[in-house]
Amino acid sequence: MAAENVLVKDLQGVETLGAITCLATDKTGTLTRNQMMVTNLWTNGTMYAATRAHNDIGESISSGNITGVREILLTSTLCCSVKFDRSDVPIDKRQLLGDATESGLVRFAFSRLTGDFDEVQAQHTKVFEIPFNSANKWMLSVHKLTHDNGPLTLMMKGAPERVLRLCSTILYQDRIIPLTDAHRAEYEEMYQYMASQGHRVLAFAQLQLDGSAYPENFTFDKKRANYPETGYTFVGLASLEDPPKHGVREAIGRCRSAGIQVIMVTGDHPLTAEAIGRKINLMVGETRDGVAARTGQNVNDIGEDEYDAVVIHGESIADMSDADWDLVFRKPEVIFARTSPKNKLEIVTRAQALGHICGVTGDGVNDSPALKKADLGIAMNESGSDVSKEAASMILLDDNFATIVKGIEEGRLIFANLKKSIRYTVTHSIPEVIPQILYIIVPLPPMITSIMILVIDLGFEVLAALTYAWEPPESSNGLMKLPPRKPVTMRSIAMLRARALRHPPPPIDPHTGQPIKPSRISRALAAVKAPFTRVWWQDRLERPEGEILVDGELLSWSYLEAGVLSTISLIVVFFVVLNHHGISPRQARLMAKDTSQNYFNKDSPDYTYNGRIFTGDQQFYALNEARTGIMFSIYIMQVFNLFICKARFRLPFGKFMFRNVRTFYGFGAGLVLLLIVTYIPPLNTVFNSSYKSIPLYWLIAVGFGCLLLAYATGRMLVLRKSKPIQWNQTIDGLHMHPTIWSMRQRTKSIDVVV
Repeated sequence: MAAENVLVKDLQGVETLGAITCLATDKTGTLTRNQMMVTNLWTNGTMYAATRAHNDIGESISSGNITGVREILLTSTLCCSVKFDRSDVPIDKRQLLGDATESGLVRFAFSRLTGDFDEVQAQHTKVFEIPFNSANKWMLSVHKLTHDNGPLTLMMKGAPERVLRLCSTILYQDRIIPLTDAHRAEYEEMYQYMASQGHRVLAFAQLQLDGSAYPENFTFDKKRANYPETGYTFVGLASLEDPPKHGVREAIGRCRSAGIQVIMVTGDHPLTAEAIGRKINLMVGETRDGVAARTGQNVNDIGEDEYDAVVIHGESIADMSDADWDLVFRKPEVIFARTSPKNKLEIVTRAQALGHICGVTGDGVNDSPALKKADLGIAMNESGSDVSKEAASMILLDDNFATIVKGIEEGRLIFANLKKSIRYTVTHSIPEVIPQILYIIVPLPPMITSIMILVIDLGFEVLAALTYAWEPPESSNGLMKLPPRKPVTMRSIAMLRARALRHPPPPIDPHTGQPIKPSRISRALAAVKAPFTRVWWQDRLERPEGEILVDGELLSWSYLEAGVLSTISLIVVFFVVLNHHGISPRQARLMAKDTSQNYFNKDSPDYTYNGRIFTGDQQFYALNEARTGIMFSIYIMQVFNLFICKARFRLPFGKFMFRNVRTFYGFGAGLVLLLIVTYIPPLNTVFNSSYKSIPLYWLIAVGFGCLLLAYATGRMLVLRKSKPIQWNQTIDGLHMHPTIWSMRQRTKSIDVVV
């Protein structure tokens, strides 16, 4: 996982990553590059293009002294929290330390602003500031900027709808006039245009403070709010473009093809969020408004089944009912816009209530509750805070969403390989157990000893089973076309809610607000009574949705099919070897049944059969040679089984079965171990083996291995017809071609600094 730029704090996180059904992700810095560039300004009633490209609208910015443009440049310069890494080099060579949006505004400001950038900040010092926060969604500062009515000027920038609410006048056509409905309509038109391009839009406002009420030495206090809170002058809008990261479009497409619901949670305007979502495969269907516009119907007349995409405004989340949340999560394409960290926590909680295994990304301190609440919290390494990294279960080392998809695929591969390993390992238990049962019931000579079982289990079986850890997927995209292991369906939701009704939550302490924990005695009595209740049996007999690690199909193959065939193989080898020494199966049974003589030991009495005398040594060495044949029989059958268990979706033939070179190391090491314990005579006494064992008899196991391979092939063909694999449906409209940076090669309109 570390090689894929994914740092997982515990192994449980890897398992969760492969089982995710819902992924709530931030936009800026995760889906996009977090490299903001100003594209358009709307101020003083005019649209301006900050760059020149074939599809840019608006006038070129010929000077930094244009009315409205200068106010936006000054606000971007003064009302900001961005710092420089150094001040002894030209501005264009400095590194900006701060938010990407503000950094984009500052870059634009120092390239257009009249005068020296450092001198402007030094001349108009900041005397008061309210930083941006997720509740207000704006930043306010007061500066020593002299005007006709006084020495101080208040500046603000933030979310357009929030800023506009605080304004009563507007800078329009070189005048400050009252804000009218006509101005609001023009503002809305410009705002929607900018947002529909996928750009982040900020609004700017100013207020020239009256010198009689706010002299130069006035002390502002945030707690007392002794500053004007309304009556500002609306200056204009600025849009910034943040292109998607390379690989994000394909990554989201692969997530959706894998049956994972990807949800964007962003603070941007709904139109901005929707436009970005359509660029990166997050949204390809129509929203209710889109269907209404296409059909000419009223929005309220559009049915729930007529659209697949929804964009939810963060302010409406508090008013949503349980039924509303159900409808939202039934849609395959969901975006939450203008959200706060509190909204993100609510989204995660609601998704989990429907049974989703939810992953969520976050980088800020306020994201910590959502990161802790999620089944898998994912923090950013480069842009994330220390608090968010501590709260998360996983950290993206490169802050790239595409890395999450690599982790999901790796998590699914780990689960698939673990299941294959269990399927392989459990198979050899039947050939070890049945001979012990036959020894007691039939009886037969002791076919396999405890020390031989240790050689099998802790020797070549462990080495071979471990090679599945490096097993590649059967096909390049097969794992990501399967549904999640525990998909959320209408049936699973109904089962989850039925279980919740059967197990009501504990009562709440009215004083502390915390659940009242029952005493140990109460819990013990409840555990004793549980098996005699209907609820307990309903929980046990309820068939879970999705795939589990050890299921009936795995047990059937390991115990009833491959296990039984391997047992038959070793029994045949055992009796063939004994018969080679003149002991028939019938005589072996009679000798084992005669407990008074204790045959098959070195000190056993002679046994006469058809005039032939078998001494104790002959009996002992014949049995050990047969036992050696059993060990090699189990080994050979498990080598065939090792390759058969690699195939889950395909027939057990083809190059994919030989891609894992460690497989050959595994069973090769096992073979060396068997040869050592067999053909080094001093070890024969310890491991009950025989160096006189003839490899010719191993061909019997090879024949049974070929029979097992043929059976597995026929079984796969039958299952394809009777129980076909449920692949995810193809999603129409996904663009899986590589993401190319959508920013054109932009040039400055006029490189003039007056």
